[in-house]
Amino acid sequence: MIDNSELDEILAKLESLEDEEKAVVLLQDFNKYSSELGKLLLNLDKSLSNEEWKRQCEDAKNRLEKVIKEIKQL
Repeated sequence: MIDNSELDEILAKLESLEDEEKAVVLLQDFNKYSSELGKLLLNLDKSLSNEEWKRQCEDAKNRLEKVIKEIKQL
């Protein structure tokens, strides 16, 4: 997961971004993907098989890592 210092770095990058529209889109993506991963990790959907749960967790983690990487490269 993301520690506080990494979260602070991400938010600082987004706040300093001149392209406000891009910053909003990236923040929305970050929030969406971190929320998806959190819900999966808490296993709120009991209908998922273990294999499906693992696959969805990995997919959500990859999407979140991708947007974090994009933000950090700004």
